[in-house]
Amino acid sequence: MDDVTHGGASDADLLTMHVKGDPDAFSEIVRRHRDRLWAVALRTLGDREEAADAVQDALVSAYRAAHTFRGQSAVTTWLHRITVNACLDRARKAASRRTSPLAETERLEQLLEPHESAAAPAERGDLHRELLQALATLPPEQRAALVLVDMQGYPVAEAAKVLDVPTGTVKSRCARGRARLLPMLTHLRPGGRGSPPIEGGRNRSQGTSVPPPAGQNDADPVKGGGGRA
Repeated sequence: MDDVTHGGASDADLLTMHVKGDPDAFSEIVRRHRDRLWAVALRTLGDREEAADAVQDALVSAYRAAHTFRGQSAVTTWLHRITVNACLDRARKAASRRTSPLAETERLEQLLEPHESAAAPAERGDLHRELLQALATLPPEQRAALVLVDMQGYPVAEAAKVLDVPTGTVKSRCARGRARLLPMLTHLRPGGRGSPPIEGGRNRSQGTSVPPPAGQNDADPVKGGGGRA
């Protein structure tokens, strides 16, 4: 099957082709979705190497678990769920062994896309760094919810599907996260008032593509992309 045929197939059809043995179908799925998965992982983990490993773990899990996909959600939602689970697993492991704060300036600066870092006004860069520094202080579950809803622009209902939790849980995590961020970010608003300026917009630039993997690093199995976030 040629690239034109793959390009015209739906995500669900590609996943079915992959399960039936098509050697190129899953590569097309990765091509379509890796940038958004990378953006979510990068903002959730705050470290390029960890994010790249998490995305690779997630894609390996998705590759292996494709036969469990039942079409109860969109393929992109299923992929995001697996990726967020991989990120949260890494974040929890990192928290258990961390001896210094996560929000170090040099690490946060890695989150800026190269084009934005070079072209954005200095004040925007400063705001972006302060925002990411504050975001990195949140518990992983709150951080993941805010990344999806406020930075990636997902509706709460869709974020709930990605995180595999009720919509009320997403709202609660976002509310608690914003409440924790507000004291750290109020000074960034005109007059020091209002909600923290979390970046929104579903069509926001998605950043760079996933760096080439150094080698497969199997994650713990993700049963059909499920699990609680």
